[in-house]
Amino acid sequence: MEGTPRASEQRPPYRFQSTLRRLFAQYGMVLALVGLCAFFSWTTFHLESPLGSEGAQSLASDIRALQPTPSRIVIVASPDDESRAFASELSRELKRPDAPPAVIVGDPPTARQALEAEAAAGRAPDVVATTQAGRNWAVWDALHTTVPAFAHLRVLAPTARYRSAFLSPSNLRNITDQISVIAIIAAAMTMVIILGGIDLSVGSLVALAAVCVAWLIRRFGGEGASGASMLVASLAAIAACGAVGLFSGVMVTAFRTPPFIATLAMMQVAGGLAFIVAQGQSIYDIPASFTWLGRSELASIPVSVLLMVVIYIVAHFVMARSRFGRMIYAVGGNAEAARLSGIPIARVRTLVYVLSGLMAGVGGVVTASQLKAGSPTYGGAYELYVIAAVVVGGTSLAGGEGQILGTLIGALIIGVIRNGMNLMNVEPYTQKVMLGLVILGAVLLDMWKRRKVMV
Repeated sequence: MEGTPRASEQRPPYRFQSTLRRLFAQYGMVLALVGLCAFFSWTTFHLESPLGSEGAQSLASDIRALQPTPSRIVIVASPDDESRAFASELSRELKRPDAPPAVIVGDPPTARQALEAEAAAGRAPDVVATTQAGRNWAVWDALHTTVPAFAHLRVLAPTARYRSAFLSPSNLRNITDQISVIAIIAAAMTMVIILGGIDLSVGSLVALAAVCVAWLIRRFGGEGASGASMLVASLAAIAACGAVGLFSGVMVTAFRTPPFIATLAMMQVAGGLAFIVAQGQSIYDIPASFTWLGRSELASIPVSVLLMVVIYIVAHFVMARSRFGRMIYAVGGNAEAARLSGIPIARVRTLVYVLSGLMAGVGGVVTASQLKAGSPTYGGAYELYVIAAVVVGGTSLAGGEGQILGTLIGALIIGVIRNGMNLMNVEPYTQKVMLGLVILGAVLLDMWKRRKVMV
């Protein structure tokens, strides 16, 4: 019939919608993360003067471009560490054999006294180089009006530029460093939830591991403990948490205890053990070298973040490529079918809970290294953040569905939200409300997707 499109030209009206739905299902969390980063980048955009070595290099470039070239330069800095670093770097940048710059470190009265002494000795500077905060000192106006030698004194500071506080390299490093412990624990929690279970004890296990490693290090010599002693203490603390995970797994598999109840009980037990071992106090007798795991950097990347990346690479391989990963998905999808297929359900479930305990132990050791102490109060509400990262990352609470890399994206989303709200000076109570709404939205999205599949 004339006017009727050929079969090859006909396209079902729902094809476009199904394509969008598939793309959203695969990349929705990535798009959400990108959107959050764009939002916080825009809301934290402000005028800022560069600090540290960046500010020193910027100001040195401006001073070299001055005409005529200043004959004498004095660098003035506050006594704080950041200003001292600025002064040291700027001094190296402006160093000349014929006229090296003088450096004055102190408060405004100290700076004024030193500059007046320079003028009295016939060495009055042409230019004072300082930070943006130092540029705002009232002492410069006083020197202009009271000391003739300073009538034409120029006070220069790094040029302020518009930049995003969220996108600063230090803040981005801070985000990844802050989520490292949560993400490490969430890698194993993903396996637990795909299996159809839950583990509420991970927060208390963080405290138990931190206390155990600090207590053992103190027993092995305290601040004089050797590297081998610290390694043994760390492995022992992680193994202790793995034993707690083993007990939880046995309770779930052998005694048919609901995972919620079993791990809730172990959360109380592990938290109580942490207080008993530490006698209710924090343990600080730890060598400074122990902070290497939690505070040091390799190629400008925190070691804890590198550890997190390695764990996720291994976990992704296990879940996507190994027989054990396929068994976890099978048990979580349909336990009875998995049993009839010959999968050792009890062994798989127990091993997954052991892995959850071990990863919580690793998180506790990293926390103790970051804070250079062990305290029974560590890990508070970590189980909520870990479960939130897993759920936001797309893992179904019904079990049988989820991805390890999705959990990493979920942890980044949680970290970006918390960091962005801190930069916007949002009070902690509102942050809790927003985080709760994010978790609720992720759960509702999971329910919506499962209904679509069932339909």
